[in-house]
Amino acid sequence: MAASSRAQVLRLYRALLRESQRFSGYNYRTYAIRRIRDAFRENKSIKDSEKIEELVNKAKENLEIIHRQV
Repeated sequence: MAASSRAQVLRLYRALLRESQRFSGYNYRTYAIRRIRDAFRENKSIKDSEKIEELVNKAKENLEIIHRQV
């Protein structure tokens, strides 16, 4: 993975966690944080750039959903 895409993924990870911290309900907050961490851990060994780009786009969509719900 190129350094720029690695940095992009890390920024996206931090943004997802930061935005999830804003959920008012404890259960929603902990569930969202757990799902984000699990998803990133599960996909950390992927090397295919097309698959990485697909996952990044999916994560961006999820970030928008979280932003709207908070």
